[in-house]
This record gives sequence, structure tokens and C-alpha cells, in this order.
Amino acid sequence: MDAWVRFSAQSQARERLCRAAQYACSLLGHALQKHGASPELQKQIRQLEGHLSLGRKLLRLGNSADALESAKRAVHLSDVVLRFCITVSHLNRALYFACDNVLWAGKSGLAPRVDQEKWAQRSFRYYLFSLIMNLSRDAYEIRLLMEQESSACSRRLKGSGGGIPGGIETGGPGGPGTPGGGLPQVALKLRLRVLLLARVLRGHPPLLLDVVRNACDLFIPLDKLGLWRCGPGIVGLCGLVSSILSILTLICPWLRLKP
Repeated sequence: MDAWVRFSAQSQARERLCRAAQYACSLLGHALQKHGASPELQKQIRQLEGHLSLGRKLLRLGNSADALESAKRAVHLSDVVLRFCITVSHLNRALYFACDNVLWAGKSGLAPRVDQEKWAQRSFRYYLFSLIMNLSRDAYEIRLLMEQESSACSRRLKGSGGGIPGGIETGGPGGPGTPGGGLPQVALKLRLRVLLLARVLRGHPPLLLDVVRNACDLFIPLDKLGLWRCGPGIVGLCGLVSSILSILTLICPWLRLKP
């Protein structure tokens, strides 16, 4: 098991480079089709995309073991919500990689009787569940950080002799009970929450990158499963952006969200 984990760690950078190239081809193919490029050129780009996809599947052989090891480590996290989200995410990733291995065997000719469409749908379902868990974990971490930041701001205001503006939480002048003051107060509360969210994300780049990467990746299984048809252009762009962000976390490990 440990040997497989070390192997997949070594091949991770190459797989992400192939992923970026694959989605770049998808985006390029869509642009060529939209601008009326020659059918021969479009065919070559599609073939290159297919070869890159198959190469990625080869590089991902054994990644299920890595995902299971990560799930075993996540079980020991002290925070219940993080433990649940991260463990379930890794378990779904392990199942996704297992289905992906079966697909590779079918596409490479080792198992020609494999129903590739069925296994592809299964793999994308597990991929979608994993991304949902990742985004749930991101939302939970954002909520905790916003609460911490809000408490710190309140302590600073009390220490400086100030107060909470506009009586948002104190029921002061202009509060919800004031005639005609309800809507402005709701707008002010919303604006303050958005500013607080922006401040939290700006102060925590790993969390910001993880949110953007997972949000971009979400479009891929939604499109492949037919839940939300985005088109090859959007899928290619989102896949390329998330791949670049993944490569960035490999180059700068401090940008990787932990645990």
C-alpha cells in the first residue's frame, strides 16, 4: 500500500500536466469548431484529447490506494464535520479512481467487453459526490473563519469604545423594528457579510484556491451526467483553470488546504 502511495505521489504532477493539456485541447477544439476550422484539424485535436485522457487514466492507476490512505488519516480528525466531509470525499475519490481503472482497461483493449458508458457514468457520480463533500468542507471552514473574524472585530470595537454600526445586532436606531428601516438594514447586513467573506478569503489563499478549484471542477460531472449541460467550451475552460490551480498547489505546497 505504501509503495503505491509513493508511486502515485511521483506521478501526480505528470497527471495534472496531462489534465491541463487535455482540457486545453477541449477548449481549443470548441473554439475551432465555432470559428469554422477544417474538419481534419478538429479531428486531430479530438484525437489528441483522447490520447491525453487515456494517458491520464494510466497515470492514475493505483490512486485508489492513495485515496483510501487519506481516508484512514481523516478518520482521526478531532472536528466531527471535517472528519465526515474529508473521509467521505476520499472514499468517493477511491471509488471514482477504481471505476476509472476499469475504464482504462476497456479503452486500452485489455477488457474489450467492459460497458464503457456505464462505468463512465458511475465514475462521474462518485466524482460529483466527492466534489460536493469538498465544497461542504470549504463552506464549513469559511463559516468558522467568518465567526472568528466577526468576534475579533467585535472585541476590537468594544476595546476602542465603538459600537456595531447601524444597530444591526443591538436593535438600535434604524433597526428592523423601525418603520421603513427593514429593507435598508437587510441590505446593510448583507453588505457586511459579503465584505467579511471577502476579507476571510483574502486572508486565507489556500481556502480561496480550494473553493475556486472545486467550483470549476463541479461543472465537469454535472455536464457529463446530463444534470446541467454546459457545453465543451465551459467544461474545457473550467477544467483548464482547475488544473492550473492544482499545479500551483504542487509548486507552492503552502497553498494546499490542510488537513
